[in-house]
Amino acid sequence: MLDSNRPRNAVTHASHGFITRDGITPSEFRRIAYEEVLRYPFVEHFPTEVAALNRIESGFEVLDSSGLRLPARKVILATGVKEVFPEIEGFYPLYGKSLLNCPYCDGWELQDQPLVLVSESPSVFHTAKLLLNWSKDLVVCTNGKAPLTEEQIDRLHTLGIAVMEQPVAAFVGQDGQLDHVRFADGTQVPRAGGFVMPQFVQSTPIGEQLGCARTESGGIQTDQRGRTSIPGLYAAGDASRFSPSQVVFAAADGSRIAMSVNLDLTEEDYG
Repeated sequence: MLDSNRPRNAVTHASHGFITRDGITPSEFRRIAYEEVLRYPFVEHFPTEVAALNRIESGFEVLDSSGLRLPARKVILATGVKEVFPEIEGFYPLYGKSLLNCPYCDGWELQDQPLVLVSESPSVFHTAKLLLNWSKDLVVCTNGKAPLTEEQIDRLHTLGIAVMEQPVAAFVGQDGQLDHVRFADGTQVPRAGGFVMPQFVQSTPIGEQLGCARTESGGIQTDQRGRTSIPGLYAAGDASRFSPSQVVFAAADGSRIAMSVNLDLTEEDYG
């Protein structure tokens, strides 16, 4: 296992949705995971960043940032994705505290509070309706874009959701707590928290550099057993499936695809 220890959920104060581990911090989850898996003597952990993955006659050669070279017959890319957020002043000091990106991960903590939803995607209509499960006091901001139809705007209004279509200038707050949203036209709306929807991109170019086929959403295309278009290369978790993006789904995917690798190696070795 090669891991640079820069998880995407590092800013999260508590992880949810994983049975027996509800509310755990991501760092503690990872600590327990490594403690468990490293009990097996055939597992090696390299806390490093992969610089390149090259195809060789016997399979692959992994090159890390320190120059270490490791041969491998099979490789699983469990590299995940990274978020690209709208460039809005004041976002990052509040991110992971009162501004978040996943209602299913953090909606419970923000229940019944005055919330804001910022999204430039057509999925904003669905997300706005989803957030009503946690709070009926909701303002939707499209940040100067036009992802909503007139019919959708009318429907949101009938649900009691305000829609602000002008660009967002800044999130204003302190100590991680959002106080209000300021718009480019000077309008200010008080809010206690909310969700900013990102675009997702691959966290590493390794798959693209090897020529892996991609899905329409940008994930690494795989078959039902996690095989990519490159023989011997597999992809698991968010790297192949951008949504739903939760730890429990990624863990299940990793287990399933590890079995696929084991089966393929068994067939190669024993026929």
